[in-house]
Amino acid sequence: MMSIALTPFEQVARMRSDLRMGAAVVLCAGDKQWMAAASETITPERFDAMRAMGALELTITDWRAKTLSTWATDGDIARFSVPSDKGLPWVQSMSDPSDDLSNPLKGPFSPIMGGSADAHRVALAICKLAHLLPSAILVDVSGQDLCGLDAVELDVIQQAIADPATQLTEISVANVPLRVSHASRVHVFRPLDGGEEHYAIEIGNPDRSKPVLSRLHSACFTGDLIGSLKCDCGPQLNAALENIAADGAGVLLYMNQEGRGIGLANKMRAYALQDQGFDTVEANHRLGFEDDERNFKLGAEILRLMGFSSVRLMTNNPAKTASMEAAGISVAERVTLKVGENAHNHEYLKTKAKKSGHIL
Repeated sequence: MMSIALTPFEQVARMRSDLRMGAAVVLCAGDKQWMAAASETITPERFDAMRAMGALELTITDWRAKTLSTWATDGDIARFSVPSDKGLPWVQSMSDPSDDLSNPLKGPFSPIMGGSADAHRVALAICKLAHLLPSAILVDVSGQDLCGLDAVELDVIQQAIADPATQLTEISVANVPLRVSHASRVHVFRPLDGGEEHYAIEIGNPDRSKPVLSRLHSACFTGDLIGSLKCDCGPQLNAALENIAADGAGVLLYMNQEGRGIGLANKMRAYALQDQGFDTVEANHRLGFEDDERNFKLGAEILRLMGFSSVRLMTNNPAKTASMEAAGISVAERVTLKVGENAHNHEYLKTKAKKSGHIL
């Protein structure tokens, strides 16, 4: 039976899906069991059912805690008791910054100090993987009926999250003539956990023994597809393809890591916060995310699977260069890609240079 049991990565993937649906998961830490649900998606009925099981606890990231002018009780996260007279709307208001300016006096805050916060930390990590707001409610259900839910060992999940699966499999490849080059192929790769697929657009016949001209491009629905002027992603994508075609051969990696890895819904939330006057980094922090939540190791894995060991990387982001090197792909040259600045994204680009280290 062990041969068909779920791996830790598959357990994380299932929990990610459960939280997106608004269902709860159970984390087992020694003799304690915690039921956890995402603040964003849990239904009022399930919220009330969890409250009937015991005292509810709200956990958020340190960035969100700073936004609320309170402190992170456990370094990188914060834990608070949910007041008995507060319901799901209160939890969601604490989690979502959209009304912070109109409703700044949130609380009351009843910090939870001491004890292990490992289950809370894991719950937040899975919320992030699910592209949900990093906020969760938990209740201690040790010794109680788990309502048909399977308890997952916390240490197993912690290891899977700390060392995310970068193993990919090439699923399919086909010739796809492009505007910039008719000699082009699209490769589709799927990660070990069955998550979002990533693509490689190979132009020409690049020599595997030499550094390949490449661009590690993160999906941007707004910039790549509908021509948004709020970023420079669309122009960078087109310029990279044109540069590869002009060079005769190369690979564009198209990674499904929208919004620096926070997902399109949260990216739109960040845009709404930018309309309130916050820059792109501040908006991410108010939502509870880091500046950048992407995993660039996946791009390095695709290059390895395609037979490449070194690149000439088209990027303005030193973090991509460092990640490639750390993942074992030598960066022989960083190729500047400065295109797409306009009146709408000028401040955004300034913020990327000042706060994220982009070379612009």
